[in-house]
Amino acid sequence: MDYLPPVGPTDLPLSLLEMGCSGRFELITHPQPNDQPLYPQSTLPHGLPPTSVDLETEVEKRFLRDPAWLPIHDTDAAFHRFLKLAERDVHVDSLLHCSSSPLHSGISVVRDPTTGMLLDFTEVLLGDTGISAKNSMSLQRPPNPNPSESLRGSNTNYPFLPGGMEELTLEQIKTKSELEEDIDFENGLLTVPPGLKVGMDFSDKDAKTTKGEINLLSLLSTFDDIIDSQPEEEEKGLGSGDAPKLPRTNSLEDLGIKDSPSTPETTSTEKKNGGTTKPGEGHEVKKRWAIPVDITSPCDDFYKRIPNPAFKYPFELDMFQKQAVLRLEAHESVFVAAHTSAGKTVVAEYAIALSQKHMTRTIYTSPIKALSNQKFRDFKTTFGDVGLLTGDVQLSPEASCLIMTTEILRSMLYNGSEVIRDLEWVIFDEVHYINDAESRVIQSHSLPGVVWEEVLIMLPDHVSIILLSATVPNAVEFSEWIGRIKKKHIYVISTAKRPVPLEHYLYTGNSTKTQKEMFLLLDPTGNFQTKGYYSAIDAKKERTSKHAQSFGTKNASQKTTPNQDRAVWLSLLHFLSQRQQTPVVAFTFSRTRCDDNARSLASMDLTSSVEKSEIHSFFQKSLSRLRGGDRQLPQILLMRDLLKRGIAVHHSGILPILKEVIEMLFSRGLVKVLFATETFAMGVNMPARTVVFDSIRKHDGTGFRNLLPGEYIQMAGRAGRRGLDATGTVIILCKSGVHDMGDLHVMMLGKPTVLQSQFRLTYTMILNLLRVEALRVTDMMRRSFSESHRDTQAHEQQIGQLKQTLSSLPPLDTEGQLSDLLPYYYTVTELRITAEALQCAVLGSVNGLKALSVGRVVVVNNKQHFNALGVLLQVSSDSVNRTFTALVICEKGNEEGGGDSPNASAFPHLYNTALFIPEGPCSHTVQKLKLQDVSAITVKTLKVIPDRIIDNYNKRQQPRFRLDPPGQAISTATQELLRLAEANPGGVVTLDAVNDLQLKSVDVVEGTMRLRLLQDSLKDFNCIHSPTFSEQFLRVQERMSVQEELDKLLFLISDQSLSLLPEYHQRIKVLQSLQYVDSSGAVQLKGRVACQISSHELLLTELLFENALSPLAPEESAALLSCLVFQQKTQVEPHITNTLQEGIERVLAVAQRIGELQSDCGITQTAEEFVGQFKFGLTEVVYCWARGMPFAEIAQLTDVQEGTVVRCIQRLDEVLKEVRQAARIVGDSVLGSKMEKASLAIRRDIVFTASLYTH
Repeated sequence: MDYLPPVGPTDLPLSLLEMGCSGRFELITHPQPNDQPLYPQSTLPHGLPPTSVDLETEVEKRFLRDPAWLPIHDTDAAFHRFLKLAERDVHVDSLLHCSSSPLHSGISVVRDPTTGMLLDFTEVLLGDTGISAKNSMSLQRPPNPNPSESLRGSNTNYPFLPGGMEELTLEQIKTKSELEEDIDFENGLLTVPPGLKVGMDFSDKDAKTTKGEINLLSLLSTFDDIIDSQPEEEEKGLGSGDAPKLPRTNSLEDLGIKDSPSTPETTSTEKKNGGTTKPGEGHEVKKRWAIPVDITSPCDDFYKRIPNPAFKYPFELDMFQKQAVLRLEAHESVFVAAHTSAGKTVVAEYAIALSQKHMTRTIYTSPIKALSNQKFRDFKTTFGDVGLLTGDVQLSPEASCLIMTTEILRSMLYNGSEVIRDLEWVIFDEVHYINDAESRVIQSHSLPGVVWEEVLIMLPDHVSIILLSATVPNAVEFSEWIGRIKKKHIYVISTAKRPVPLEHYLYTGNSTKTQKEMFLLLDPTGNFQTKGYYSAIDAKKERTSKHAQSFGTKNASQKTTPNQDRAVWLSLLHFLSQRQQTPVVAFTFSRTRCDDNARSLASMDLTSSVEKSEIHSFFQKSLSRLRGGDRQLPQILLMRDLLKRGIAVHHSGILPILKEVIEMLFSRGLVKVLFATETFAMGVNMPARTVVFDSIRKHDGTGFRNLLPGEYIQMAGRAGRRGLDATGTVIILCKSGVHDMGDLHVMMLGKPTVLQSQFRLTYTMILNLLRVEALRVTDMMRRSFSESHRDTQAHEQQIGQLKQTLSSLPPLDTEGQLSDLLPYYYTVTELRITAEALQCAVLGSVNGLKALSVGRVVVVNNKQHFNALGVLLQVSSDSVNRTFTALVICEKGNEEGGGDSPNASAFPHLYNTALFIPEGPCSHTVQKLKLQDVSAITVKTLKVIPDRIIDNYNKRQQPRFRLDPPGQAISTATQELLRLAEANPGGVVTLDAVNDLQLKSVDVVEGTMRLRLLQDSLKDFNCIHSPTFSEQFLRVQERMSVQEELDKLLFLISDQSLSLLPEYHQRIKVLQSLQYVDSSGAVQLKGRVACQISSHELLLTELLFENALSPLAPEESAALLSCLVFQQKTQVEPHITNTLQEGIERVLAVAQRIGELQSDCGITQTAEEFVGQFKFGLTEVVYCWARGMPFAEIAQLTDVQEGTVVRCIQRLDEVLKEVRQAARIVGDSVLGSKMEKASLAIRRDIVFTASLYTH
């Protein structure tokens, strides 16, 4: 039976009928058409009315699917318009032109050496061809043709080769060839190229090596190498103790001696080579780079040696100045250390004059910009041709003498500035501030010590160095470091003589009646006067109640009330004014306290009418360049009133232009009393008649402490005007009490703080060095002052000597029974080290010390005894340096020298537990033992009478009782120790650290288990049964001692011993994670951008690449970036826009991400600490300033002082310039234009008023 196929939905005679436009449908039947598609039917005559097309759909259709209608696609019309605008002749041949490559050879003339006659021409090879600032560090490279880059350089330039880091010559490479490893082109080949993650392995996986088969073709192909190799006897003579070959490196400093796998983690640079070299052999006199100059020797022929000096002074030079000038004439580098106002500037002036005479250039650097401005004025007056380069000022950059901050010089060195070519001298002033880690000398968040060390390392060889410093105790050591890294002599010229001697007083007065209570504490010759100190105490006690007297004199740190402070200052200043001991500099270590002290003197007037007129005239003239509103600022009005009365304030919160006015009036003698913070001591020569210390305690960022000797000397040195005062007066106020005598003595007579390295790694420094293949970051670390103890050259000489010693040692016999001799040596060495470490843990524990009680039998090992038994008689109570008095057995007649066992001399490096047993009559000695002398604590104790033993022994040490027999107590103890040793010749049972002493730490338990395992393994060695074991073991010991010393020296000169190497690896890991560098260390685009930024480079670069600044207006961008330059705390909450708030949240999010990444990579700074350094307290202030609000109004928006606001905005302008330059590198012209607008918006009015020193 046939079935019909099922009917589909399309086969039914049905259709849809749309009823109008209501959206209702009806189902209708109709005759089925023949192969015609069915369309929906409608009751409307023309179907549904048209509807509007979706905008997105229309845009997609018109602009993406069919954009031919756009004019840009009308190529014919565009081409015709182009031909009309740019009609020119077509030269197709010009496309075939290519520039010629540089010549690598030239023609040289051959002349007769006698007559000079032309004989022939010869071809010579030319060096330095094809080099440029983009590929070479040579001074022979062509100058940069771009004038805009000649001064500051470019971050795409190579720096010039640093001095002392020259490439090795062929002779040097030849001498170091023995330290290299021959390249093996068959084994250990890389399969992944550097910078790539995937490589190719061309090894034959199917190849099989059959043991015992010899490839004759391989032997024939290497026959020539076998002939050239060393004889077999010589190779065998080297033995297995040969030093391992060392890998190659690309370092410029040396051939990079790497550490071998057996290199220890810690070494001592002071350890000798254990007697492996004979006396007098291999010892060379160490070259000294620092040469101290004797300034006491007369210099009578000074004017004969320099008949035409480059600069003539109107006064006779001091001896140290003459010595320095002589060295400068010889183009030598000098380190001049002298007190304030001693005349160090003479040395700088003569160097500038020499450079002008030689038509070269000099750079003067200072740690702060204010000091640069002051020096610019002084040198401009003296020499005329002087320029200034700071963050916001550039004056006469073509001058022969350029004054700049150290940061700018560092940037010029890294960027290959053309100024470096003509540079003859670099002068570093105030070098003693290399130790300063406080914000008062920080420029753009960089510590001066860090910048100075980088600059000193990066200076080329042709540049000589002048360092000017206050007196420091390690000037020779610092100069030795500089000389060694630069490979040039540094002449150290130091003088402790003061031009004006100082007298130091304690002041206890607080009223008109007591205003003369000033007591001499330190006279001009440096003698400490205790009489004056006690007189000050007595004067204080007379005015204190009995209750206060009961607390003693150590109450100087108690706070006083403002009225008490005012009374002290009024009485002191009246007294000094009467004695004509003004001007006075009052150092006060708080800006608020400075202001309060000045305001409290409202009733004091110290100027005459003539001086008032001069002050008023100068004040008005100096501030005439300000706008009318700015001249009415509260701080300016207050300072004008104070100055008229001869009083002024100087600290970082004062407006820069006001500080300059105060400095100039002070130098004229019109300011009688100046309340200043420590920064005033860093200024140029502005001495006073008297210096007063409001307190001797200061806050250093972490807590309060007394002034250091160097700080006190630097500030006290401002007292005494050369040529005007016979002595300078220094006064310490005793407000609430007299300071402790010990503190005063240390502060006044203690040694100044030594110069210490502040070198630290920064991302900018790492990236700047990584972009130059010839420089390595490890080279920079190795040359830092923190690594100054490393003497690579001396170590290399010792390495050569040790290698010769190794080659001269007799070969080892390691065959037969002695085949396990070397493993036995390693086992015994590990056993000895483990036992010593375990004993140290025991002696350092409480239970171990309790076991060392009177009567305990111990095993003694020191210079006098080897495994000798002793009994403890006394235990000292000193918990730090604990000692024991013990009776120890020894040989008869050898009581003084101890009792050496034959085992001690035969096997000094064996782990030997055999006890000392005297060969003849047994004697004894009583001596003091240290903890390290006790090598084991036995389980035995003896009943002894300590006092009788010690008294009897001491009595018999006297000459007349020396022959008396020992007492009964000594004889009994000696015999019991002897019987114990004879009963246990192989070693006595000792206290178990775990079971007996109950030490349960992991290290002790594991050490005990390891010790037992090693002891049990000793009996399994066959070498101990060999008849020549003793002789061969001594040979092993001798060879291994030399090898261990060699390994230590190799480690010392390797990169692995650098203290900052772990941090360097951590920072590299951060940079790789953020894609600033790739896996091979090549700097990527983000890294090149970060090179343009001097501080907070990671945060700024990440914000740049995440377009975080794009949604912001120029004034909002400036306000947001103010968090990078503002470092103080404020109690005022800023009111900001929503857009700016979103920007702040984004900055904090990026900072949090970077901080967490750094923490994950091992950097010690936590994420919270990293985020916490960005403060937004001036966001509203900067935003309003950029929008044009007057300074007087924005000063009302915050509690931050006006001077701090100005300084932050000035530094913000430098940040905006860096971001603008970084945006141009990325190609973001919109952001670059925005940063330029932001910079123009904030560069106005009082914030960027020109310095008085430069105009």
